[in-house]
Amino acid sequence: MKIRYTAAVALCVLASCRQLPFKRPATTAPTNKFADTTLQHIYTLQDQRNTKDLLPYLHHHNPAYRTEAALAFASVQDTLAVPPLLQLLTDSTLSVRHAAAYALGQIGHSKAESGLQQTLGRESRPVVQAQLLEALGKVATSAGVQYLIAYNATHPTALAGKAWGLYRAGIRQQLPLQATIQAVALLDPANPYEARLAAAHFLARGSKLNLTSYRQQLLTAATSDPAPEVRMAATQALAKLTAPDKAVFLSNIAQSDPDYRVRLSAIRAMAGLEFDLIRPAVLAALQDRNINTAVATAEFLQANSAGVPVEPLLQLLPQLQDTRLRANLMWVILHNSQPQNRYYLNQRFKQQYQHARTNYDKAQLLKALSGDPANFSFIAQEMLAAPQPVLATYGMEALILMRQQADFPKNLEDEFAQVLRQAIGTGDVALVGMAAAAIRDPKLNLRHRYRDTAFLSQAQQKLVLPRDMETNLELQKTIAYLSGKQEDEHPKNPFTHPIDWALAGSIPDGQQVLLRTDKGNITLQLFVEAAPGSVANFVALSKQDFYDGVYFHRVVPNFVAQGGDKRGDGWGSSDYAIRSEFAPLQFREGYVGMASAGKDTESNQWFITHSPTPHLDGRYTIFGKVTAGMEVVHQLEIGDKILDVTLVPQ
Repeated sequence: MKIRYTAAVALCVLASCRQLPFKRPATTAPTNKFADTTLQHIYTLQDQRNTKDLLPYLHHHNPAYRTEAALAFASVQDTLAVPPLLQLLTDSTLSVRHAAAYALGQIGHSKAESGLQQTLGRESRPVVQAQLLEALGKVATSAGVQYLIAYNATHPTALAGKAWGLYRAGIRQQLPLQATIQAVALLDPANPYEARLAAAHFLARGSKLNLTSYRQQLLTAATSDPAPEVRMAATQALAKLTAPDKAVFLSNIAQSDPDYRVRLSAIRAMAGLEFDLIRPAVLAALQDRNINTAVATAEFLQANSAGVPVEPLLQLLPQLQDTRLRANLMWVILHNSQPQNRYYLNQRFKQQYQHARTNYDKAQLLKALSGDPANFSFIAQEMLAAPQPVLATYGMEALILMRQQADFPKNLEDEFAQVLRQAIGTGDVALVGMAAAAIRDPKLNLRHRYRDTAFLSQAQQKLVLPRDMETNLELQKTIAYLSGKQEDEHPKNPFTHPIDWALAGSIPDGQQVLLRTDKGNITLQLFVEAAPGSVANFVALSKQDFYDGVYFHRVVPNFVAQGGDKRGDGWGSSDYAIRSEFAPLQFREGYVGMASAGKDTESNQWFITHSPTPHLDGRYTIFGKVTAGMEVVHQLEIGDKILDVTLVPQ
């Protein structure tokens, strides 16, 4: 009976197991890769710029750790890592080779050149070939550029890498004729987008290029390429053409392209042309449906004011509502008006200044008054007595702009020099930094007006570091300039703000953030696995409501919209600095980067790009991108408010 009973119990247990299937213990997926404490340690060493303890990880048996250690040196940028990184170019793991190539390019030392070339001779994977070619462009001597030119890239990915390599060499002033010829050939629509984009930027940004011989290829790219990013860069390159009908084809682009970024690129490419030849296109652009095109056009007129008639601008002014747009035109009107008409205009514009609605409107109008040197004393008084940093900063910009003009009166030069000294005496970080930079501007020829540097040293002693590092750097450069000494190595921010790993580790990879502005909503995706320190800092500030009510203080059309500064003028920082974090990412339309005054000086300011800006790659931390609301970004203006920043629940 006992045996039978036991068997029956067993059968009951088995039956119950069928009715209630076994459940495995619930496991929680890691929030991000930093659940791996070794990866966290590698990033900490990167954050500390600890070469000694990072180097052993380049030889770790785990390829994931070798990869992350190699990428760490893209931010550390210590040349001691060059030899072991060159060894990793033959690693059996693709990600390790790719990371090592990127880091060698970021370190940027020419002693990596031959190793990169040798590896290219045997590397078979196109994605690694591309990274090697771009890295070579960052370190190449003339011999390395010749290798790049001769390299036969047969895969589209490798071809794009070669194009970016040529671009990187080009912005380092490595511009042999054959490189230009290849860049022009790469504009062909049969080539991949990445190759065309890199080639167009090579031609747009390469200084001292005369592209007249390539007129047809550039025009075809500027008017027919399916990608607006390629068209805008090719249009910028048209500025380097000498052609009798240049005004005609640029005017056509400015009035016909569907993308505002291409239209404003055409306006900017008109520099040096007679106003009468471009007048219809310019007047139309001042009324463009996108405010950034209109603003860029007004700034173009300010920078190219010679020969611009006053009357059509006066007629157009009442139709324009945007203050920044109006202020730039008011500057041109004042600057180009006859002396007998300036008194009336000054009174009229000063009234508008006094009745301006916002600090930004008031600041823009104060700067507009610098079109007439007769307003020098008025602007100086307003600047020194300004209750708001924005107004003081714009006042200083106005005085410097006025002093830079060829018609600045000789009898005001002493007064200008004295105002700069007074500005430095205020202790305001913006006025001090801007005045210091103006003093050493060789075009202003001010060295003989300052016999000693004691007032600069006194101002430097009052600064609080690392908060005021940007101003500190300006003062140090100016002290060296006035003393006739070679400038010392720039001081580096001390390591005082390590990554908050408790916070960084809790942020999901791909965390979304809602940025509400008075122009509309923008959604960002954060790259915590690429830039944990920057993302943790941004999230911490957002949770503290730091950004609520802060303005976009800087908008450069078809470049960036920048915010995050409580001062509102771009000179505000926190009492700490975080480290730059560089990963193999590229600034494209809608990417979010940390603003800085140099490597490892980031704190609370950030920017969103309007279009590809490859000259920022590897120099500014990328920590996110726009996933919704890009149409809002393209309409942002200086003075638009951030209502709040909140994390979107995952």
